[in-house]
Amino acid sequence: MAEQTTGTAAQPPHHQSCFYCSTARPILQQLWSDATRGHFRQSRIEFLKGIRSLIDDRINHLSKHDEPKGTHVTVE
Repeated sequence: MAEQTTGTAAQPPHHQSCFYCSTARPILQQLWSDATRGHFRQSRIEFLKGIRSLIDDRINHLSKHDEPKGTHVTVE
């Protein structure tokens, strides 16, 4: 499929036209101290650890209910 040109300059990369990148991020960087930024970073880490814990618990639960693999055979 051929690309159509509209006669305008190429659009800038997404980060330049993105509201968060062009407006919200600079404002937050001025308002938030390094300590505040650290707290939010740590909260993201703890959230992911919580998700990991849920997954680990589910894996353990499913592993306990597996039937034994193979059968016991008496050899004479």
